[in-house]
Amino acid sequence: MYLSRFLSLHALWVTVSSVIQHYTSAWGHYDVCKTQIYTDEGKFWDYTACQPEAIDMMKYVKVSLDPPDITCGNPPETFCGMGNPYMCNECDAAIDELAHPPELMFDAEGRYPSTYWQSTTWKGYPQPLLVNITLYWNKTIELTDNIVITFESGRPDLMILEKSLDYGRTWQPYQYYATDCLNAFNMEPKTVRDLSQQTVLEIICTEEYSMGYMANSKILHFEIKDRFAFFAGPRLHNMASLYGQLDTTKNLRDFFTVTDLRIRLLRPATGEIYVDPQHLTRYFYAISDIKVIGRCKCNLHATGCREENKKLLCECEHNTTGPDCGKCKKNYQGRPWSAGSYLPIPKGTANISNVCDNELQICQNGGTCHNNVRCQCPAAYTGVLCEKRSCEMDPDGCSQSSAQGAISLPCVILLLPLIAPLGLSGFLIF
Repeated sequence: MYLSRFLSLHALWVTVSSVIQHYTSAWGHYDVCKTQIYTDEGKFWDYTACQPEAIDMMKYVKVSLDPPDITCGNPPETFCGMGNPYMCNECDAAIDELAHPPELMFDAEGRYPSTYWQSTTWKGYPQPLLVNITLYWNKTIELTDNIVITFESGRPDLMILEKSLDYGRTWQPYQYYATDCLNAFNMEPKTVRDLSQQTVLEIICTEEYSMGYMANSKILHFEIKDRFAFFAGPRLHNMASLYGQLDTTKNLRDFFTVTDLRIRLLRPATGEIYVDPQHLTRYFYAISDIKVIGRCKCNLHATGCREENKKLLCECEHNTTGPDCGKCKKNYQGRPWSAGSYLPIPKGTANISNVCDNELQICQNGGTCHNNVRCQCPAAYTGVLCEKRSCEMDPDGCSQSSAQGAISLPCVILLLPLIAPLGLSGFLIF
C-alpha cells in the first residue's frame, strides 16, 4: 500500500515538475535581479538580468481622438445597422445608457449588452470619415502578446496601425489593413504566415481582417506571438532562442517596443463595393475592446513597475535609475551605463557598474571602497576586491615570508576578541 502511494505521489510530482519547468522555460526567466551567495570569503550579491512580468497595459493607457469631436452623441444622432438600414438606435452623450465615450474602448464591459466607443456617422460623405485614435503610456513598453481590437461595427475597409518610439513625435507603420491592399496601398496582400525569420520585420498589408460583418468577424489582430514563433517555435517552447535574438538584434527588439500606438481609421465598413448615399447612418466606427499586453521596458534592470503621479516607473535595481533604468545612480558610475543582457541563458548579465558597496561586496585585506567604483588596496594586495597578493604578479611568485606577513582583514576582525584582553588592539591600524 505504501509503495502504491509513493508511486502515485512520485507521478504527481513528475507531472507538476514538468508543468513548472515548461512554464519557466516559456515565460519565467529573468524574474530575479540579484541573489545572495555565500563563499569562504563571505557573502556577496550575484547580479543577474531581470524584467517585469507582462501585464494588461490598457489599465494604464491614456487615449486621445483626432478630430476631438468625432465621438457620436453631441448633438444626438441616429445610427442604423449595416445589415438592416431600418433597424436604428440613438447615440446621445447626455444620457449614460445612450452615450459611447472613448473610455468604453477598454472598460470592464460592465453594461449590457456591451459597451463601446462610437464615432459620428458618415454624414459628410463623399468626404472621407477619418479618425485617429492614439494610445499612450508616457512610458516605453515591450509588447509580449497580440494587439487585439474588437469592433462593434463592421471592421473598417481601410485602417493603418502605427507605432511611435519617441512619445508621438514621429510615427511609423506597424501594419496596413484593407479589403483590397493593391488598390488602397499599392501593396501585395500578405499574412504573417508568409513571413520568415529573415523577413519578420517586414511591414505588410493584410486583407485577412477587413471583410465580414458577422459576430465572429469583429476582431482584428496585430500578431506578436506569430512573429515570436519564428524564433521560439510554434508553441513558444524555445524562448531561449527568442531571448538570444532579442539580445543580439537591436532592430528586432525595437520592433516589439513602443511608447505610443495609433489606430488610423480611414474608411468604415461598407459591406458593399459602393456606398449607399441614401443610408449614410449605416456607416460609422465602433470599438468595444482593445487589448495590449506588455511589460515596462526597464533595460533588464528591474522586476517591478509602479504607477506614480499617473506615470509608470521602473523599480530599478543594479544601482540604476530613471523611468527606464536608463542611467547609473550617483556614485555608481565606474563605467558607462549599459542595458542588461539576456545572455548567457537563462540568467543573463546585469552589466552593473559598481564594484564594492561596503555592505556585501566588501573590499578585502584592508582595502577601502572608493565611491563604490573601486577598492583602494594596501601595497601588498591587488585585484578587484584586493583579493590577490601583489607578489603573485611577480615573475618569481610569492615567497614564504610574504605569505606569512599577509593577514587579511576578515582574519584580523576574527582575532580582535582574542587580542583585546591583552591590550594590543590599539596597535592595529585600519
